[in-house]
Amino acid sequence: MKIICVGRNYGLHAQELGNDIPDSPVIFLKPETALLKPNETFYLPSFSNDIHHEIELVVKIDKIGKSIAPPFAKKYYSQVTVGIDFTARDLQTELKSNGLPWELAKAFDHSAVVGRFVPLKQLEVQNLDFELHKNEIVVQKGNSKDMLFSVDEIISYVSKFFTLKTGDLIFTGTPAGVSRVDISDRLIGFLNNEQMFDIQVK
Repeated sequence: MKIICVGRNYGLHAQELGNDIPDSPVIFLKPETALLKPNETFYLPSFSNDIHHEIELVVKIDKIGKSIAPPFAKKYYSQVTVGIDFTARDLQTELKSNGLPWELAKAFDHSAVVGRFVPLKQLEVQNLDFELHKNEIVVQKGNSKDMLFSVDEIISYVSKFFTLKTGDLIFTGTPAGVSRVDISDRLIGFLNNEQMFDIQVK
């Protein structure tokens, strides 16, 4: 199982971090050991003093696919949820300044929160509201219609390079509002006003 992530897929988020708007999807991977299941505790790692939350729409791949054309991408997924791409922002800044890859800042153990999946059914994947509450305050709010690259475009693009397999997860990018998490924070993710996960930070 692969965890495929998209960076800078919302314009306002790219701007808040001082990044350029990309011409094609920015892709990075997390290993299976990055997975944190719904309602499990997230422990702050010792190697960072600035862990940020990034809530994202997450799509689960249903079947094997390679070099998928955008019109056929919808055949490869039927379930969605929201998750958090935890980021060691201080470490990421250091790595980027030295021209190095981001993996140490993005792919560490339990850095990928995944909520419970729900079937799309009659839902439109490019018009889903989602938000993150930190200690009962809304800190991030977005809608998938604001993605720079749609879910189908992402699947098509990624499948040129990686064979997609059943159970692979795609984190589709975060809207603006990322910020630091601290011990005792409680993070609750919602998709279309329905709770998908509830995470305690320790």
